Amino acid sequence: MVDPQRFADLRQPRSIWAVSAIHGDASRLAALHDALYPRITPGERLVYLGNFLGRGAAIVETVNELLEFRRALLALPGMLANDLVYLRGGQEEMWQKLLQLQFAPNPPEVLDWMLRQGAAATLEAYGGRTEQGMQAARGGAKALTRWTNGLRAAIRAMPGHENLLSALRRAAFTSLPETSPPSEITPPVTRAPQGVLLVNAGIDPNRPLGAQGDSFWWGGGSFARIAAPYGGFRRVCRGYDPGHGGVRIDDHAATLDGGCGFGGRLIAANLSRAGDIVELIEA
Repeated sequence: MVDPQRFADLRQPRSIWAVSAIHGDASRLAALHDALYPRITPGERLVYLGNFLGRGAAIVETVNELLEFRRALLALPGMLANDLVYLRGGQEEMWQKLLQLQFAPNPPEVLDWMLRQGAAATLEAYGGRTEQGMQAARGGAKALTRWTNGLRAAIRAMPGHENLLSALRRAAFTSLPETSPPSEITPPVTRAPQGVLLVNAGIDPNRPLGAQGDSFWWGGGSFARIAAPYGGFRRVCRGYDPGHGGVRIDDHAATLDGGCGFGGRLIAANLSRAGDIVELIEA
């Protein structure tokens, strides 16, 4: 069993729309939403695969667009709040750690690394300044606490941002349909792997789902080793490739990253609940 507060069980949807890493490119996200809106129907799920923060210059606008599209979909008859899922990506994980920087063992080094990995754009979007952050990091826990409290206040001042960023899941998956328990007359049937696991950047194929830890964000190098069904899932699908190798669909793994935020396209894939790629759209 995995923690339902950390993982989203999509159950048996009609299909799944999975959106790749956005990286603060609000204009491409709005264009993709325009293409998605007439396609999504009740019974389907919409899963954002993380990394909507970071890198780009329109991060506040990106989160606002996510919230606006959520309201538009939930206004449709038959659409439910659980039909929309937002995964925590590496950028969101760094942002969460940045807001707790006073607890880091070496704050200046940690902050410098985060800023170089794309967190500087998120920091500036919420009114922070890198030089002020570095000064606070060198000033000790009290100075850092004042600085991070200011960032938290800036997030709370943006309607809906705090709620969205505090409700992120680590991964999402389709579950097997419920069946009757085996009996002495009807022996148990060995199921072929089916369904799909949706993640941000990677997994460690040698560890169970509940023990992945940081592999969801920093395990991109292990993703290429997925050559067989993982954990009963026919396919693992990710939204961000740290190596920027582009969209790739293999037998048991799929990368949807079109390079959004790095000069490339934003991708959405429609997947069957068995893990088949039905349609790809881009903006």
